[in-house]
Amino acid sequence: MKNSSRRKFIGDTTKAAAGFGFTTLTSNSVLGMTTSKNLFVHHVYFWLNNPDSVEDRKKLTEGLEKIAKVKTIKMFHIGKPAGTNRDVIDVSYSISWLLLFDNLADQESYQTDPIHLKFIDDYKHLWKKVLVYDSIDV
Repeated sequence: MKNSSRRKFIGDTTKAAAGFGFTTLTSNSVLGMTTSKNLFVHHVYFWLNNPDSVEDRKKLTEGLEKIAKVKTIKMFHIGKPAGTNRDVIDVSYSISWLLLFDNLADQESYQTDPIHLKFIDDYKHLWKKVLVYDSIDV
């Protein structure tokens, strides 16, 4: 067996971990979800009628959590402005709703899903503006 110092062992272990991390970062997996070439990203921004209302924000968030039960949604995230401050960042919205779908067909199915349509009917009184950004792979 080769004689190895503790320092060399730690250095070698760090290199191996870095190599593994690089492999992980370049793999086809994000947040434990396998991505596909047809991935469809649907990002919705809501401006509340009463942006300072904690109650309205909570109601909208609860409604979005109900929509998350739509079967074609692969992943979702409900967020609020992060408090970052640069000229290119819009922090005027109240709530963001990020959805990932396997493909365009799944997103189109979501648009007509009864759970989604009920959400719109039940919660549309809370917002004054909605803006959507959809994207697909390049």
